[in-house]
Amino acid sequence: MSQADVLHRPHDASHLRLLTFNLQVGIHTSAYHHYLTRSWQHFLPHPKRAGRLDLMSEVLGKFDIVGLQEVDGGSFRSGNVNQVEYLASRGGFPHHFQQLNRNLGRFAQHSNGLLSRLPPARIEEHRLPGTMPGRGAIHASYGEGPDALHLFVAHLALSHRARVRQLDYLSEIIAPLRHVVVMGDLNCTPEQLHTHDRFCRSLPLHPVMPLPSYPSWQPRRALDHILLSSSLATTEVRVLDQLFSDHLPIAVDLTLPLACQQALGRIKSTG
Repeated sequence: MSQADVLHRPHDASHLRLLTFNLQVGIHTSAYHHYLTRSWQHFLPHPKRAGRLDLMSEVLGKFDIVGLQEVDGGSFRSGNVNQVEYLASRGGFPHHFQQLNRNLGRFAQHSNGLLSRLPPARIEEHRLPGTMPGRGAIHASYGEGPDALHLFVAHLALSHRARVRQLDYLSEIIAPLRHVVVMGDLNCTPEQLHTHDRFCRSLPLHPVMPLPSYPSWQPRRALDHILLSSSLATTEVRVLDQLFSDHLPIAVDLTLPLACQQALGRIKSTG
């Protein structure tokens, strides 16, 4: 599929194709022992990493909005390639945003990323609380007014205590919003999410089928999520084939309510 095909393919205005993917900076991981034997790739460049990104971009380019975690913003280990910019260019996304969460100078640029075909009305960065700094969330607003679509790309902490603080932080932002998507590597299962009462009150966990996404070679745990407010619906939820990372991508076809479509300018208001 060419970039022209991607950009000009017909698409129902009431739907958006969303994907979240922890790409582990393009490291090919297909067994537990690779965490040890290939750990050097977190610090040093690998000659096959560019080819892996090209293959990833072919898949990501089929979606409207993509949230990325564990992406490098351009450092020695990535061959000085900003992976967010690279994937946006190769996938034909006219809009992209990189959130730098851990700045290790020329050695590593730990980041979240957003790739989008729709122009966001605004983008905000949030530094999530935690004992160790380095976790963040991107908040992209599409459209204006109370029926705008609010999309969060987040990568939460490994520790339970830190995740509680981070989910509480996000709850404060989400509570007054109407149409909300939270997607990313949340490092917890659906059962664990349901124990966070404050978060569940701010974003009633609309039934989105939890799909095992980790580890990618033998997925047993649903750690990657696309969570929706009750105003939004899905027509299809699926896990994609392995794309080198230790996580599998999760994809959702999102159905937008009429008021949200109007706020995004995807259809003209009749009122």
